[in-house]
Amino acid sequence: MFLGITFLGIGLWAWNEKGVLSNISSITDLGGFDPVWLFLVVGGVMFILGFAGCIGALRENTFLLKFFSVFLGIIFFLELTAGVLAFVFKDWIKDQLYFFINNNIRAYRDDIDLQNLIDFTQEYWQCCGAFGADDWNLNIYFNCTDSNASRERCGVPFSCCTKDPAEDVINTQCGYDARQKPEVDQQIVIYTKGCVPQFEKWLQDNLTIVAGIFIGIALLQIFGICLAQNLVSDIEAVRASW
Repeated sequence: MFLGITFLGIGLWAWNEKGVLSNISSITDLGGFDPVWLFLVVGGVMFILGFAGCIGALRENTFLLKFFSVFLGIIFFLELTAGVLAFVFKDWIKDQLYFFINNNIRAYRDDIDLQNLIDFTQEYWQCCGAFGADDWNLNIYFNCTDSNASRERCGVPFSCCTKDPAEDVINTQCGYDARQKPEVDQQIVIYTKGCVPQFEKWLQDNLTIVAGIFIGIALLQIFGICLAQNLVSDIEAVRASW
């Protein structure tokens, strides 16, 4: 419950810093994904589950315990359904991921949180764009059109640049004019592989760990549901004996 409150606090603080709380209509202005939503949704779900479970157990409130059990069961069912659908419709998921990344590339300069998320993703997976560096043509600052007067024209963000271990300071201009170079020269200065294939490769390399994490979460959820149901049965049994 307290972890949920922390996530909610971080999300609301981030929105306050960006002025969203003083102008609620600005929530819909961002063309891409706002990472703050992740904190708010996860924090909200964790708070609701924590509140229902803790208060229900402490006060022996069967309604809250049943709500906790049903809500956790719905989440478990949704996770299971999502996993099955992701396995069956792999190509569709891949297309949606490609669309999602490209949509956020368009909004790269619109929100600092989104910008940091994209930069982190490209640096971590050593990738650039959804399927390649040319995906940055979708952004008005990085496209190669003659009408683009930006200094970043035909370039990529610094997070696409290959890292020099000898450099202590990040060169934020390393991606300037990178896509004007021949492809062979591009591979020296920037990552040319897309983030979708790099994510697929990472998933295959870490499949055991990822599967273990999901199985662990599923077992915890099943344990929580069983514990809540047993507690409800015990409370109702005691009340029936009065």
